[in-house]
Amino acid sequence: MSLNNIPVDLLIKYGLQVLGAIVILGVGLFLARSVGNMTEKWLQRQDMEPPVRLLLVRVAKLLVIGLTLIVALDTFGVQVGPLIAGIGVAGVGIGLALQGVLGNAMAGLSIIFTKPYRVGEYIEIAGVYGQVESIDIFSTKLLHADRSRVVIPNRKIVGEILHNYGTVRQLHLSVGVGYGTNLTDALAIVHDVLGKNPRVLKDPEPAVGISQLADSAITISINPWTKVPDFGAAQAELYQALVERLRARNIDIPFPQREVRLLNAQSPAQA
Repeated sequence: MSLNNIPVDLLIKYGLQVLGAIVILGVGLFLARSVGNMTEKWLQRQDMEPPVRLLLVRVAKLLVIGLTLIVALDTFGVQVGPLIAGIGVAGVGIGLALQGVLGNAMAGLSIIFTKPYRVGEYIEIAGVYGQVESIDIFSTKLLHADRSRVVIPNRKIVGEILHNYGTVRQLHLSVGVGYGTNLTDALAIVHDVLGKNPRVLKDPEPAVGISQLADSAITISINPWTKVPDFGAAQAELYQALVERLRARNIDIPFPQREVRLLNAQSPAQA
């Protein structure tokens, strides 16, 4: 082989390899787009949050592109064995360094697919509570009634006892009436107040009844259901309406009292 033919031989040899690598990359990009579209269509049927769905689609595309790059490098003549081993070692180190982050990600995927709660539901977990505002891969955000937010790492949620109230909550109210009260009238007033408040749900039906015979009053327990956003406002409105209606009907609402009697009291002169 003459020296003049060396550049031509190199061009033919490496040119074909480069061309093959380019073709493989082009096919890989097409497959990545197709896999991404199929993954997105499947995830849309899973009733998943848009940000999470977009992230999973991107992960699927990146996996296909990564495999394509490995195949293209192998076609180009690069030894991919040591490269994969190096990536594996680096992955172990990165995994140990980002152990908490990866734990949150895996827990987030578990929450997304098992759906122990959804956006808009009211939950209580890990000593905190609130309405679920968003569910991300790494954390869950809760919204309090005072408009503050609580961000919980997902790994703190998986494996813990979760109390999910759903989209409705039950109020636990009580009012005391005197022992001389006509209980039929008092209960009728309570039912009327509940029926006229638009925040109180008709289904499930409110639970109303006598819950305790206290020292100075008969306690009426009132347990209506409301939507989560109406919980605080409904409680204030119902208590105000109950007091006003009971007072209007001259129904006594006792309060704690103590009567003190002095026996064998001495006159001021004897004292």
